[in-house]
Amino acid sequence: MARAFRIVHPRQSTDGSAALEDDVRAFCAYLEAECGLAENTVVAYRRDLNRFSRWLQAAGKGDYRRLSVRDLAGYLDFLSKEKLAPATIARHIVSLRMFFRFLVLDGRLAASVAEHIERPALWARVPQVLSEEQVDRLLTAPTVDDAWFRRDRAILETLYATGCRVSEVGGLRLTDVALSEGFLRCVGKGGKERIVPIGRAAKRAIEEYLDQERPELVRNRPDSPWLFVNRFGGRLSRVSLWAIVKKYAVRAGLPPNVSPHTLRHSFATHMLSRGADIRLVQELLGHAKITTTQIYTHVDPRRLREIHARHHPRP
Repeated sequence: MARAFRIVHPRQSTDGSAALEDDVRAFCAYLEAECGLAENTVVAYRRDLNRFSRWLQAAGKGDYRRLSVRDLAGYLDFLSKEKLAPATIARHIVSLRMFFRFLVLDGRLAASVAEHIERPALWARVPQVLSEEQVDRLLTAPTVDDAWFRRDRAILETLYATGCRVSEVGGLRLTDVALSEGFLRCVGKGGKERIVPIGRAAKRAIEEYLDQERPELVRNRPDSPWLFVNRFGGRLSRVSLWAIVKKYAVRAGLPPNVSPHTLRHSFATHMLSRGADIRLVQELLGHAKITTTQIYTHVDPRRLREIHARHHPRP
């Protein structure tokens, strides 16, 4: 009996690219239906495998199901020559391993040769973090001269107050907001829900936006379910949210690479530097592993100096 996720059978032809396309399509359906992965994660897998497909064609390889370890070593060399970061290469390898495991699971391969390739060694990268003064400048950058400054200010305040990912903030619905209780419900990776508290500043910014701007934005779509909407009343895209952050970061004189994720990094770092328990921060960020959160304990040198001076016998 065929599995629910098998939406297409591999083509019996010499066209390797067509067969690969079918297998990738089935793999992505499997990730969504059986693994419950978020749409953005599935898109990332598909993008990595599209690069793999381009390499296969350029390298003149035949059936991708007959690749050797030497062949895949050539793929790693190709990724390196593309000048990809080690973390990006590691992600491509994970995508390839998952894909070949699926082929074995679905009976399309007897064994996965991808299990024999190793990910490059990674140094933990210290994330970019804004100072509290820089965050203040960013959050106050929207002014009355901006078309929807209350909405933009509410978005910035929410990103920093909750530490939520940009996709989580963009996906907030009106029903996810409990301002009287001071909480938001967001849906993270893998469809996992969590409750995140918001502070007074973010609550006030959201209330002002809901009272004074959102009614005008949804005038033609009064039933729009989204908390933050565009000028047509629809959901704000990830690209639009990035553009909003970039716009005000430039105005505030901040580094050009500031992004919504910078506010997430800053949220975590500032919480820890003020004494928050790391497991609480892990819960707020929606990290599955504590090791992911631990990187934020290394990015505040002032706090490290204070701890060293307080506890070392010869400070």
